[in-house]
Amino acid sequence: MNLFKRIVSKLTNQPEEEDKQSLEKLGDSLKNADLDYKFAQLFTHSGGFFNYCADEAEALQTLNQIVKIEGIQNLFCWDKELQNFLNVVKSTYTSELQPSNDAAFITCEYLIAYDGRIMLSHNNILHYHSSRLPDRIIIIANVSQIVNNLNDAMGKIKRNGNIKNLTSISGSQSKMDSSSNSSTKLFLLLLED
Repeated sequence: MNLFKRIVSKLTNQPEEEDKQSLEKLGDSLKNADLDYKFAQLFTHSGGFFNYCADEAEALQTLNQIVKIEGIQNLFCWDKELQNFLNVVKSTYTSELQPSNDAAFITCEYLIAYDGRIMLSHNNILHYHSSRLPDRIIIIANVSQIVNNLNDAMGKIKRNGNIKNLTSISGSQSKMDSSSNSSTKLFLLLLED
């Protein structure tokens, strides 16, 4: 890649062609793999931190470790069920996004195995634009939320009805929000159903 293209891609926070090609090569090499394995590989390849949890107790332990290691003081978490997790690990949270939030703890709609992206909607982040979320995002999801590709996810969304404000994030970069901060850390707690 020539120097000019590298500089432009850095300035616009767009992944370089080499990064895209290596992700595509990895995806091609995993085309016959199980969806959960393929998703985990592509998600971590794009910069995400993948944590498999056999049950809720393991998810709580992993969440507690992330909060301690990352030095998280105040999370954005509006979901009542997730707030129960935070109460158990004794973490401070707000149900509205505030400047003091140094992390977010949210759910997601789907995990897309094709390229390791995570699909979010207003159900997960309320009315907030994903670029407004803190630099650290912890997402909890179930294995059953893994779909093969974006078409499968969109088909399920159409059947489920009233889902709006869709976006997707992957690893350390948002795929749809060019204005998002490239230093975002994305942690996934994947729970067995």
